[in-house]
Amino acid sequence: MSAPLPGASLTATAFWTTEPGQGAIHGETLRAPGPGELLVRTLASGISRGTERLVFHGRVPEAEWARMRAPLQAGDFPFPVKYGYAAVGLVEDGPLDWLGSRVFCLHPHQDRFVAPVALCARVPDSVPEWRAVLAANMETALNVIWDAQPLAGERALVVGAGVVGLLCAWLVARFPAVEVVIADPDARRGPVAKSLGLRLVAPEEAPGERDLIIHASGQPEGLRTALRCAGFEARILEASWFGDKECALPLGGGFHGGRVTLRSTQVGQIAGPMRGRRSHAERMALALRLLADPALDALCGPMVAFRDLPRAMAGLLDDPPEGQPAPLCPVVTYE
Repeated sequence: MSAPLPGASLTATAFWTTEPGQGAIHGETLRAPGPGELLVRTLASGISRGTERLVFHGRVPEAEWARMRAPLQAGDFPFPVKYGYAAVGLVEDGPLDWLGSRVFCLHPHQDRFVAPVALCARVPDSVPEWRAVLAANMETALNVIWDAQPLAGERALVVGAGVVGLLCAWLVARFPAVEVVIADPDARRGPVAKSLGLRLVAPEEAPGERDLIIHASGQPEGLRTALRCAGFEARILEASWFGDKECALPLGGGFHGGRVTLRSTQVGQIAGPMRGRRSHAERMALALRLLADPALDALCGPMVAFRDLPRAMAGLLDDPPEGQPAPLCPVVTYE
């Protein structure tokens, strides 16, 4: 590893969304890291096909611009904006005890960056960088589970087999005697679910009388499936964010008479059952440790070179041609 010479000019290139469905790589000059900061050379970054799709197509509602800012975002919604929150890199400069460490950071897609130590988490040796980009998704799933508080022997359903939904189902399945089913209209997700020890069914085949349901499809129809499958006094955790999409729900009959609970779960705050007992840093460290299982490689890919991101991003975020499986977590690689 070769750190920059003292006083040397630091340069970087970063991916910016410039207009709806368009992006470009721009160069910039970095300042040297100050006290409590790290200079990181990026090894990989992950693309969120949910949130980043909204950003890339300019669909973040104006009322949510402040709430939707990523910690190290540059620019403002709608455009131009440098957005992302799943970078893994190697520390080139900073406090001595961090030099040479691999870290995860909530940073946009950029080949080198400066970030506060407080926003960086050490990546365990057992977790390769391409899998470590899942840390933000795993942190979200972990927070959902803390909110959901699964009980041994419960009948659980996860609606939506995207990255967060699959990770939620994978975590719930670790509880004793819990029966977990995951529902998604895309049968091509079946092999991925099976590789994680999960059973995938079509939404119309989702079993009813569920005690615990996690909704992570991002689609109103998915939440309607969750309501249909809820048993008496079931708990439904809404992990999706709908952006500017309206969501009409049937809240009569089974929902009202069945005393069903529907509540949101969001990663910005530590879930209530663990708040005050775990910090954000401790939650992230646990999420990274949970990524040690090689089975989770099934969620990573395809791989795309950073230099190709402007022409590749639309295809990675949009729905694929009929017959082709949609990516789960595309991984950006850096030279």
